[in-house]
Amino acid sequence: MKNLNVWVGIFLLLFAGLIFYFALSYDYYSNIGPGPGLFPIWLSGLLLILSIMYIVSAFKKDEIRFSDVFPKGAQRNKILRILGSILLFILISPYAGFTLSGTVVLCILFIGEMKWYTAVGTSVITTVVVFLIFNTFLGVPLPMNAFGW
Repeated sequence: MKNLNVWVGIFLLLFAGLIFYFALSYDYYSNIGPGPGLFPIWLSGLLLILSIMYIVSAFKKDEIRFSDVFPKGAQRNKILRILGSILLFILISPYAGFTLSGTVVLCILFIGEMKWYTAVGTSVITTVVVFLIFNTFLGVPLPMNAFGW
């Protein structure tokens, strides 16, 4: 079972089954027309059928291994740095606030791609602009630290 296509098909099948299960809790039809469960039931049902067809066709095709798809070397390190920075943001943002967390995470992402002073400046400006747009203008609550930013 090293065929990547089969695993992708199984993941899609499980995802569609989960969506279908939760969609059954919504009304399929209401007094005024289609209910909120109509489209999720049909779309997840269609995805269930298509994922089963994909799994069957994956067994008939040549095997694609995990190692053939995932990058190696510097590209893999970039992907790991992105995933690590997302995890770091999730962990520190409730305590450090959005502005500080966003600046740190963007610095981690930018340092490898540009000079350090450009990376720091871009990180600070980007985070402050996003904070102002969402928190001030749109009224979206963002995590804040003890200083209110």
